[in-house]
Amino acid sequence: MKRSPGRGGLPSALVGTVVLALMLFPVYWMVNASLQPAGNTLRGGWFPLRPDLSGYATALRDQGHNLVTSLVVALGSAALSLALAAPAAHALARFRLRGTNVVLLGILTTQTVPSIVVANALYGAYNDLGLLNSHLGLILADSTAGVPFAIVILHSFMRGIPEEIIEAARVDGAGRLRVFRSVVLPLSRNALITAGVFAFLFAWSDFLFALTLTTTDTVRPITLGVYRYLGAHTNQWNAVMATAVLASLPAAVLLVIAQRHVTSAATGAAVK
Repeated sequence: MKRSPGRGGLPSALVGTVVLALMLFPVYWMVNASLQPAGNTLRGGWFPLRPDLSGYATALRDQGHNLVTSLVVALGSAALSLALAAPAAHALARFRLRGTNVVLLGILTTQTVPSIVVANALYGAYNDLGLLNSHLGLILADSTAGVPFAIVILHSFMRGIPEEIIEAARVDGAGRLRVFRSVVLPLSRNALITAGVFAFLFAWSDFLFALTLTTTDTVRPITLGVYRYLGAHTNQWNAVMATAVLASLPAAVLLVIAQRHVTSAATGAAVK
């Protein structure tokens, strides 16, 4: 006797709903605690019947500068990662070069190097170059994670672009640079957005580079700001949680906006 598809899918749907609820509960509690009055969050109710926005006012006053710093660093890191990775991926995908697989293996291997090793090496170099406590220093450091990842993503996609399209552009008189700019990049839009989103998220969530390469309050990303905030505002958990909510919003909004492009890039790469 065959089991009804509807009945068979109900237990899976229930299990999925329970798992999703458990995963989202910390997010719910964070938002709920941010809307409670100052004090111990354990005394707050399950629902903010009388939302108190004083925590957000405190968070914006104390952490607004750090949010701007993180935004500048993350956008700069994403732009630099794409600017370096796109031509490199195109060269590896299109030009018949010896050792391409070895190069790709080396790029993947860099992802296994512990961040603390890279951070310690950069600290000595930055100290000599005067890049400590600077936006440029953090952008370059965060790009060490974004560039290799972007090369792998873009190479996989660019390799699947039909050769006929490239040859047609060459026949029309387009040089290599124009083919790359006018043909390859537009066709790779979804892959570029995907790589850019992940490069942004790598930089936005970075804590180790921020902790190692910044020693003053002039340049402090939001991740380090939240870390320092915990020690100074343990009696103002609404402000701490409000800071966490504000720190989560840019990444969440970016993922929602770019979701369609990320899915298309993943599907396109799988099909090709």
